Amino acid sequence: MTHARINPSDTMSVYRAAVIEAMRHKWIESQKCGYDLGEAAIWEWFDLHWLDFCRHRNVEHVSGLNYWQEFLPERFGRIEKLLVEGDLLLELIIDRVLQGWENLTFMCWAHEWGLPKDRIINILSQLDINSARLTPQYYLVEAC
Repeated sequence: MTHARINPSDTMSVYRAAVIEAMRHKWIESQKCGYDLGEAAIWEWFDLHWLDFCRHRNVEHVSGLNYWQEFLPERFGRIEKLLVEGDLLLELIIDRVLQGWENLTFMCWAHEWGLPKDRIINILSQLDINSARLTPQYYLVEAC
């Protein structure tokens, strides 16, 4: 199954979405304290959540759920090529990616459990979790 061509108006930005989440965090934390926490709460969100946020958006992109402009167009929907009916290994890997596992952790897991290393390496190369390590664009926060 191939995806239809992406309409540029349907693309989303990880950076803009992150600023919205950081502003939400600021509002919630400020409400808890009873006063505006200012930029400190925004930076706190980036410190606590930025890497996981990017990783989740990357999984959405390669899964074909949402097109994020910061990730390569040819990677959109790539996971469909990996699907095998009832592919529990792929599901387990995606769950663990979303939990923050790194490539080395997967290799240790494969070794300990006797899992097919070649298949895991293929899945990990398609997911390319390292490409989700985007640098925050702090100037976007300042524009809000």
